[in-house]
Amino acid sequence: MKRVLLTGSTGFVGGGLQTVLHRLYSVVATSRLSQGLADGSSTVGVGDLSANTQWTDVLQGIDCVVHLAGRAHKLTDTVADPLSLFRRVNVEGALNLAQQASDAGVRRFVFISSIGVHGSRTLAGSLNELSPMLPRADYAISKMEAEIGLREISEASGMELVIIRPPLVYGGHAPGNFRLLLKLVASGFPLPFGGVNNQRSMVALGNLIDLILLCMEHPLAANQTFLASDGVDVSTPQIMRYLAAGMEREIRLFSVPNFFMHAGASLVGRRNAYYQLCGSLSIDSGKARDLLGWVPPSTPAQALFKAGQDYISSQNH
Repeated sequence: MKRVLLTGSTGFVGGGLQTVLHRLYSVVATSRLSQGLADGSSTVGVGDLSANTQWTDVLQGIDCVVHLAGRAHKLTDTVADPLSLFRRVNVEGALNLAQQASDAGVRRFVFISSIGVHGSRTLAGSLNELSPMLPRADYAISKMEAEIGLREISEASGMELVIIRPPLVYGGHAPGNFRLLLKLVASGFPLPFGGVNNQRSMVALGNLIDLILLCMEHPLAANQTFLASDGVDVSTPQIMRYLAAGMEREIRLFSVPNFFMHAGASLVGRRNAYYQLCGSLSIDSGKARDLLGWVPPSTPAQALFKAGQDYISSQNH
């Protein structure tokens, strides 16, 4: 494999991945608008992702596509029909790219989906690749629909398809809810999570990148689906302590009954944040280890400590 097309190259995962890819392959990195990157390279602007996006020029001579671009959760979304927007980008946009990729002779298509296709919580046991598809959020519904359509294109064309379903991807520069968590820990304020005894699977950015690289090349990854995680579940208090250690901050946790935290979160419209902080989401990523021999390079303790370090470093510059 020599030439790789990466979509979503300016996002959190895409930015980290393209830096590594440039050391190994000839890379065509795309984004909505053309722009320069920190490493001196630049992206190719392809416009908005939809059923009408034209990929012909950037697909010439490409061996593998890694498709990260898409419409993600936005904390400020107040659209009347958000599912239709997710479908336009995440379903129609992905299927259009895959069809043009297969027509151009691309050998392998790696699609980054979401653990959300299985739901957002586990009450007992762990999710695996055979767990029922029970998406709740519009984003997760669109990812599930994209997976179904991509498999149809792959089966009809012979283009190899690899689907990776990550949970929360974290790092010192992560956006969204993890960034809010970093800010909370860095604040030094006492936090009411001392009594939370949950189990959460997450995946460090570096670990996910390592798995994507393996899935691009490994013969046994062809036409397979993998759940991605660090391989060790952690509780919310553990997450906060690891982050605080990396930040060289004291973490002060006290206990509040779950009932009161749930009621308070519901009252201010942050029930999803409550489930992320206090609920469990356990993932069995053993298939990638067993079939591909994948070993995540970092443990949660190492990766969360580094995330805390990187966050503080970014605030000081």
